[in-house]
Amino acid sequence: MKNNFYKLIFLFALSATVFSCSNDDDNSPETPKEALTEYKFLRILLSDEKTTEITLVNPVEATISSFNAKFAKSTVYTTESKRYAGIIHRASNTVETFDSGFEGHGDHVDVDGIPKFGALIGQSPMPTHFKSKSGELMTFNDGDGTLAVAKESEITTAGAKFKIINAGLLAHHGAMATFTNGTYAITEKDNSITGTLPEKVKIIDNSGKTLFNATVATKGIHGNASDGTYAVFGSASGVLVVESNGKQKLIALPADFGTAWFGTILETKAKGKFVGYTAAKGAFLIDVAAETIKPIIQSTTIMQCKVSFNATKLGILLHTGEFKLYNLTSLQVEKEAKVIAETATDAALKPQMQLTENFGYITSPTTGELLQLNLSTMAIAKKIKVSSTPYMITVLGFENSKGH
Repeated sequence: MKNNFYKLIFLFALSATVFSCSNDDDNSPETPKEALTEYKFLRILLSDEKTTEITLVNPVEATISSFNAKFAKSTVYTTESKRYAGIIHRASNTVETFDSGFEGHGDHVDVDGIPKFGALIGQSPMPTHFKSKSGELMTFNDGDGTLAVAKESEITTAGAKFKIINAGLLAHHGAMATFTNGTYAITEKDNSITGTLPEKVKIIDNSGKTLFNATVATKGIHGNASDGTYAVFGSASGVLVVESNGKQKLIALPADFGTAWFGTILETKAKGKFVGYTAAKGAFLIDVAAETIKPIIQSTTIMQCKVSFNATKLGILLHTGEFKLYNLTSLQVEKEAKVIAETATDAALKPQMQLTENFGYITSPTTGELLQLNLSTMAIAKKIKVSSTPYMITVLGFENSKGH
């Protein structure tokens, strides 16, 4: 009798378990994965080719705020703090600043006012290259070979102006870099080659005084970046590396480069490592300490080559509309897909691109839209209407969604 009772108990428990498992399998849907969204405190800033309109995009909400700059067709850059932007009007000899209103505090972000133009203004002949290091904003002024320098802390100060540093240079299409000790590497032209490109780099202080003269001469310089220790310049003679103590050296270009050289140098998160880009060959990783140049992608069809906002990835957009995402540590491609239509190599205005940790942002000049590319799915997640002919683009703010 007892045995029969225990058998009944066992059979009841077994049938309940089977029913429960069957019920789970048949009727309990999988919990959907949370959709990937942009960080709350990131914004995209765009200029327009034909109008003075400046567009600030909130990619989470897919909304925009419109402002008017002093001139059209400006280039836009993010400052070191990530809060502000520099708006460069080269042809109109003017620099404006813009305040996102976000203040980063490491683990969180405060909203410190509304987005607006900064009070800081610059007036100089043909401001061109823009850099922001050590709490400063800086332009090299092609029109007279001077530097214009201001502090980020002055951007919201009424009446603030850029300070001009005159190092006694000839006017040229130059570049500059800041070292962590407060000195500057600056290009100089001696007319040993024809054209507007410089041939040398010297080191000056913030009064324009020469601290170290150039020790290496090149056949032309364009493009540069700095991590505070090394200032790296693209050169027709090789990659020119300059240190604050005056030491200079050339890293030889790959043997098959011929007359090609890096006209663009980009900073990465890794100390002493930079990305060199030339449309004639592709994108390469420059290791200053090892004195090596390794290929990331070898292609002659690259339309955009950009390091991500956190400086750990490299995004490549080809004229075919294909996008490739590379890891700057492994130099391996992580994602690739055709994401937009083909763009003619001779198109008057081409798509521009920037990358955040999770998304790519690509302008569509023909439709007046900003395309948000999900870097996980490699699909266009949003199309946001901006100005009629979006021109240049930069990212402001912080990859953080925690506020007060």
